[in-house]
Amino acid sequence: MEHLLFSYGTLQLEKVQIESFGRKLNGKPDKLKGYELQSLQIKDPDVLAKSNQAVHPIAVKTELSKNEVEGTVFEISDAELQQSDQYEVSDYVRVEEQLQSGQFAWVYISK
Repeated sequence: MEHLLFSYGTLQLEKVQIESFGRKLNGKPDKLKGYELQSLQIKDPDVLAKSNQAVHPIAVKTELSKNEVEGTVFEISDAELQQSDQYEVSDYVRVEEQLQSGQFAWVYISK
């Protein structure tokens, strides 16, 4: 089964995609309304090794329509969805949200 995954952070990086999924993902730009980005300090050594970034963005729900997060929506498989769950640290939770395009996609947001 195919899933849509919206990424606004390091899952957009080719290096992270190849190391997490074994391939470069194809995506399209989209936006997530009612959220804003904050910064999250990453301590997980595996995530640090893949992203080469100690601080990752994290989307926080604001309910304000003026707030939006730009990112990319990717088509991924069941197995790749599980791999993305393993990549994201425990500060994130995966939820399904409607994007500006009208599509519903999985997105990792602040718990």
